[in-house]
Amino acid sequence: MNISERHSSEGISHSTVGIIGGGVAGATIALRLAELGISINLFEEGISLVNGPPICHLHAGGNLYREISSQQCLNLLEQSIDTLRVFKHTANIRPTVIAVPIDDKGSALDLIPRLDLLKTTYEQLVKRDSKNKVLGEPSDYFTLYSQQDIEKLKLLDNPTHPVTPDDWMIPVAKSLQLDQFKYPIVMVQEYGLSVFRIAATASLALTQMQNCHVLLSSKVCEVEYDQVTQRWLITYQTQDNHKQQCTVDYLINACGYRSGTIDDLAHIPRERMVEFKAAYVTRWEKCEGHWPELIIHGERGTPKGMAQLTPYPNGYFQLHGMTKDITLFENGLVTSDHSSAQPKLNDAFKEKLNRQWSKEEVIERTEKAIKHVAQYVDTFKSAVVGGKPLFGAQQIPGTDATLRAADISFSGDNYARSEIVKASSALSAADAIVNELITKGIITSHDDVTTREELFSTTLQLDKQEIVANAEKIAVQRGFPASLAQPIG
Repeated sequence: MNISERHSSEGISHSTVGIIGGGVAGATIALRLAELGISINLFEEGISLVNGPPICHLHAGGNLYREISSQQCLNLLEQSIDTLRVFKHTANIRPTVIAVPIDDKGSALDLIPRLDLLKTTYEQLVKRDSKNKVLGEPSDYFTLYSQQDIEKLKLLDNPTHPVTPDDWMIPVAKSLQLDQFKYPIVMVQEYGLSVFRIAATASLALTQMQNCHVLLSSKVCEVEYDQVTQRWLITYQTQDNHKQQCTVDYLINACGYRSGTIDDLAHIPRERMVEFKAAYVTRWEKCEGHWPELIIHGERGTPKGMAQLTPYPNGYFQLHGMTKDITLFENGLVTSDHSSAQPKLNDAFKEKLNRQWSKEEVIERTEKAIKHVAQYVDTFKSAVVGGKPLFGAQQIPGTDATLRAADISFSGDNYARSEIVKASSALSAADAIVNELITKGIITSHDDVTTREELFSTTLQLDKQEIVANAEKIAVQRGFPASLAQPIG
């Protein structure tokens, strides 16, 4: 008896949905559908869920990206609020500081109109539903600091338990080379997001749902749509190299950067790009105070590309430097062509994706990342390599390399692709799938509840300490310090 037949015989659902890929998108879609009682087969080639590109930032307003549209920023704000309502134990509750260097072409004042729009929108969302107040008070969504403001904060002691924006700004004021920046400097309520606690949440919740069959270490090697039965036949290979098959009524391609391989198997063309990126784990033992995230804007791909300093407990910091010597890579952005929907990274990137980094390159790139941040935070030059890089390939649907807010696309017969660029878009993709399944009559009932909390009742019943403990185990199993899984705030 195949998987689909077993689920149907248990009476959980008369229809079965197959999801290929257990990253943040596939796992979130599986949670959304499984909470409705739909029978799910979730295929993941790796040994655990949600193990892809480095996730560290919620993007509640998209303020890291000056180049994206205001509409994308609004989309990211709403999607981030939804994410925190569902994955309530995955946020690191600390703000983000955004600074513009003197030698940058942009103006610090250019940020303010967008921030005003986001603040107003957040206020409206909270008025509409008080449960949307997950980013602090709307009046505190952002705070502007003049150089005089920061000079005053520099004289204060670092607080033991920062609460106010000023509290969080004090260690930055003490460490930043203040004459290198344009003013105002902005503090915004964009929180951190833990990939390890997302993985733990998804794994623990799906384990509790008998209607979701999670197949780890299972590589899908063939998919075929039967026009007569109107079902997809999925052939997959298990860890012991045995091939098995199952049929599903609807197929969701959530393979992330490898989505094109499934498109090719399904004979459904699609334009997309793939970009390989890496972030670096450092340890700064001389760090004083509790740090917010620090973003120093710069022109992407140049030696002055954006610097991103993301804090974790116990002096660990994750670094991005948007230069080709640090986070970005020469030939790291590739596009699909007429012969295949899958953009082709060269062999060097494939080796990295298989976790074959040389020790020399890890040290070299991490030290360059430290030096990049130390241009602006001189004392950070004492930081050292704190672990192996967080890395992955990010898919970007279409041909716009600046796209950051995307969710889903539908093609062919009973086939959808998750095309999220940022983790906060995963719930939007899941909602779109539910609407599509209703429209096609694949599921006959729709949600008779209205809140996120009701839609994710099993997920939200999980215990925070159990999530954190599980996340720490996942981090260590993947070769990272347990501190990267521990919460802030």
